[in-house]
Amino acid sequence: MATKKKMLQAAAGNAVGGAGGPLNVEDVFSTYLYTGNGATQTITNGIDLDGEGGLVWIKERVDTTRHLLFDTERGVYKYISSNRTDGEASSSSSLTNFNSDGFSIDTNGMLNDNTKDFASWTFRKAPKFFDVVTWTGDGTDARQISHSLGATVGSIFVKNTSSGSTEWMVYHRSLSNDLPNHSLSLVLNQTYDQLSWKAFGEHSTQTSSVFTLGTNSPNEFFVNQSGQTYVAYLFAHNDGDGEFGADGDADIIKCGSYVSNETSPPEITLGFEPQWILIKKSTGADEWAIFDNMRGVPTDGNDAMLRPNLTNAEYDAANQIDFTSTGFKLTTAGLGVTNAPTGETYIYIAIRRGTKVPESATEVFAIDTGTGTIPTYVSGFPVDMSINKQPSAVVDNRMGTRLTGNNRLVTNSTAAQATDNAFVYDYMDGWAESYANSTHQSWMWKRAPGYFDVVAYTATGSSSLTLNHNLGVVPEMMWVKRRSGTSSWKVYHKDLTNTNSFLYINSTAAENSSQSNVWPTAPTATQLTIGNYTGDYTGGGDTGIAYLFASLPGISKVGSYAGNGGTQTIDCGFTTGARWILIKRTDGNSNWYIWDTERGINVASDPYLQLNKTDAENPGQDEIDAHASGFIINNPGGSGDAEINKSGRTYIFYAIA
Repeated sequence: MATKKKMLQAAAGNAVGGAGGPLNVEDVFSTYLYTGNGATQTITNGIDLDGEGGLVWIKERVDTTRHLLFDTERGVYKYISSNRTDGEASSSSSLTNFNSDGFSIDTNGMLNDNTKDFASWTFRKAPKFFDVVTWTGDGTDARQISHSLGATVGSIFVKNTSSGSTEWMVYHRSLSNDLPNHSLSLVLNQTYDQLSWKAFGEHSTQTSSVFTLGTNSPNEFFVNQSGQTYVAYLFAHNDGDGEFGADGDADIIKCGSYVSNETSPPEITLGFEPQWILIKKSTGADEWAIFDNMRGVPTDGNDAMLRPNLTNAEYDAANQIDFTSTGFKLTTAGLGVTNAPTGETYIYIAIRRGTKVPESATEVFAIDTGTGTIPTYVSGFPVDMSINKQPSAVVDNRMGTRLTGNNRLVTNSTAAQATDNAFVYDYMDGWAESYANSTHQSWMWKRAPGYFDVVAYTATGSSSLTLNHNLGVVPEMMWVKRRSGTSSWKVYHKDLTNTNSFLYINSTAAENSSQSNVWPTAPTATQLTIGNYTGDYTGGGDTGIAYLFASLPGISKVGSYAGNGGTQTIDCGFTTGARWILIKRTDGNSNWYIWDTERGINVASDPYLQLNKTDAENPGQDEIDAHASGFIINNPGGSGDAEINKSGRTYIFYAIA
């Protein structure tokens, strides 16, 4: 019955999730990084390969080794390599199982060498995203092969699996139709520019249900040689017809092209922020390149690149590409692989960042004390933003993000961004590389629709700057900071006096509501606008960052309250209480107080830290008590208490369950 249901869904072209709703990106694609252990291990990435099928692509990051591609159509143990002409090989100690939530591997050193770092990319078969097809060649011209994409074919990779000297032929919708009845091709394992060998039919013959093979060509380029076996990996192209995400209307994959310009690097609009991109120059000879946000594509920083046609280790010595909220942009340091020389055409395949709205706070927020191991702080999910502090010492509150790589800001300072090599985010379950931080604590956020987002930007020099974001709802609180120079942190909060009101994170100052050019317009569900107040936010070439927070039922709450001088319960809509609480008085000077359950929310004393100060942890009095719906605030009235509930005063807060 389940198989029949899947067939009906595929025939209808619906991207249907496991609970009967639309699929999210997280259901069909994963970049998963792991360290080899030389023994057996299971990679749990949330992708159902056992029930749905798909492709697993693995490459060691640190040594010269081949790329390994396994798929469910050919079965376990069997691999082909994107950098070689070899046919299919087999090893019983390689990939041993396709699981309902990932895959299992054995001792083969090419994919599990002890202590070595590996990258894996998993593509699940799904309508309007990806498919795997096999066939035996019959030598027929213009042969049509059925597939289940149910959408525009964006690109096809084909490999002869039974011959040891054949090329990986690549169809892409952006390549030209050169001669009647066929399109130009690329070769995945070579640097060649586009070829006129007749590997594939013309674009009009690649439909939502079949793709057409070309007429006869030399055997190494022919994809239908009689008696030979083949596998094809098909990538869809969404163009406003995607059926993914919470509302079932999101595009998640684009196959397109751009023209290089070394002087004025192009910016490509996808309509979404990507997490994975493959790029190849099509009008000239050059390498293929894969970038993803897990290995690292830091804004204005060096990007981690792997090359499908080479065995080379990961290259990360240049800033070649930046991911944006709506697509990606190239840089002047393209090294020819992505943006040089001017006037060349490049093709790409881009896959969207996650679309899943979290269902529990533990999916997107964690608190941990340093482990003394690597990663230093453990979260249980990939970390997109972190703040760390040694509670017992007078030290800075250091803040970093995946988007800015090994750079950090300090919440208690106006200082510009500084390099910190301990700020490393290429882990699936935590962040940081510093054994010495075993007495430090970190608060960790994951970006997710409706909950939290980060936007890194470069200013244009205009009086205001409008930025796109992917929060998916109207931000209720925003923290904005110039990265390239000294400036104060500015905070927008929905419950301040007016749209242009703001606070400073690095200061005790009360709300400033007298300016007109801080937030020129109120933020929307897709954009925010930053004004040029004091000239330090939109100066031409300045870089900055914006952190966007929202209330998500049962997970986070951005709100305010009036102090009553006694005790009151702040109902956040939680069921197990708040794990992290930030409070600031707005109508007078006060600190930015933080409580969390890692350090303790106790009956008699509640230790707190201050986001705007370097001070060590204050043991506190009885300012905060636990409550299932959120938290309870008190007014102990002692000389050392945090001022969070004085009668007639107003306060803002941010709490996470």
